[in-house]
Amino acid sequence: MENSIRKLLHVSRMPVRWGDMDAYGHVNNTVYFRYFEQTRVEWIEAFGGKVRPEEPVGPVIVNASCTFLRSVNYPSTVVIKMYGGEPGRSSVMTWYELFVEGEEGLFAEGGAKTVWIDMVTNKSVPLPDSVRALFD
Repeated sequence: MENSIRKLLHVSRMPVRWGDMDAYGHVNNTVYFRYFEQTRVEWIEAFGGKVRPEEPVGPVIVNASCTFLRSVNYPSTVVIKMYGGEPGRSSVMTWYELFVEGEEGLFAEGGAKTVWIDMVTNKSVPLPDSVRALFD
């Protein structure tokens, strides 16, 4: 993780589904982004935020990355730790560490820049106070 200022925001546990695997017999690379996404949504909902199309403002991802360190296979349970960096005017950088329950070491790590926008104008808006307060 690049940013030295980071705070643990949320931890998720998810079972690996049979359908998460690809023809090579391990979790497909695109699924890691789904694991990160689900962790992010759980975090937002945990502090009372909503990720719904009818909401006037909400979070969107402007970039995302993942470094795949080891293969994840079925059956297993992944544990994702989500960290946040110092908030900006309208955004917060998030990082993810993916582990497999019962296994040693990191399996993947990634990041995503989350920006809050006005859903009608598609323009960035200041971070909600409820989000900013999580970093105090």
